[in-house]
Amino acid sequence: MALTEAQLHTLTTVERVASVLSILGVITIIGTFAFSRHFRNPMHRLIFINAFYNLSDFIATMIATSGPAAGNSSALCQFQGFSLQMSPMADVLWTLAMACDVFLVVYYQFDVQALRKLEIWYIAIITSIVSIPAIVFLFIHTPEKGPMYGGVTLWCSISPNWVVFRIVFYYGPIWFLILIVLLFYILVGIKVIKLRHQFNLSRTDHIALSSNISSNNHSFDQQKNTVAVTVQVDIQSQPADHVHPSPTEHTSHSSRVNASSPNVPLDQKRSKHSNVSFRQYILMPMVFFLVLLVTWVAPTINRISALVNPSHASYPLLLAVGAMGSLRGFWNGVVFITLGMKGWKREMKLRFIEA
Repeated sequence: MALTEAQLHTLTTVERVASVLSILGVITIIGTFAFSRHFRNPMHRLIFINAFYNLSDFIATMIATSGPAAGNSSALCQFQGFSLQMSPMADVLWTLAMACDVFLVVYYQFDVQALRKLEIWYIAIITSIVSIPAIVFLFIHTPEKGPMYGGVTLWCSISPNWVVFRIVFYYGPIWFLILIVLLFYILVGIKVIKLRHQFNLSRTDHIALSSNISSNNHSFDQQKNTVAVTVQVDIQSQPADHVHPSPTEHTSHSSRVNASSPNVPLDQKRSKHSNVSFRQYILMPMVFFLVLLVTWVAPTINRISALVNPSHASYPLLLAVGAMGSLRGFWNGVVFITLGMKGWKREMKLRFIEA
């Protein structure tokens, strides 16, 4: 089905309006992170870094149908295709990085410093994964199929003439990564259910996740009469995230063992505690994932429809793709501010009460 000029104009308008809103959402995330110390925990940092990848994405979607109209070999079409190959994939990978951090916090009680050490690895790995194929595709061109990047009605991306590459290097990996993220959150949910008796949600929105650690240390000096062990982990060590925990929320476990007594073993059960903000460390990454999941439903249905019947194009479905695919940054900004402000208001209220 060939689209009319009016329909193409409407699609272009929808894409550009949604893209402008998303760019404003991205700028809000970057500005809030830069000027507010409250929005600087490890999850906020990952969202902040991803915002720059998102910015490239929404600049490309704002070009809209001008890319295909300029011709497949034009610089505008090739730039748009490159950006839309690299940036959406990076967005999914950063969502996976957030899921990894949530998993590490819940299962292994990673603290702020440990999470930050992973950021350089995330940046290097994600940038390499998304940029190498996107750059290589710029140089692929054959007389029979033309350039790798070409017009696909809404914008320029991998051309329909190279549809196998579009599945193998785009939709296939994206949905595979989405399933991995979903698996991470299922495991997190299982852990939370198992530790529900230790899962204490306080009025400050902080939860205490604890796990018992069994260690066999055979290097203890047998001549020592006592051995003292203290384990304390506080993942909310940022100045802006500091709260005054109650004795049940923030504890250190200290024990003494008489090594000379035959009735007391040298193995110590040690309790390890982490205080984290439920909204910012667990709920926010999950909501970001849900936004990502929703935005990929319409494009995937459209691509499957095109594979089944290449001659058919659904105008309502294209509208959904143009709107949802370009509006993701706006919803990300809303989630970032909304959940972050709720945590900030709780903290300010607690400080006011204590003052």
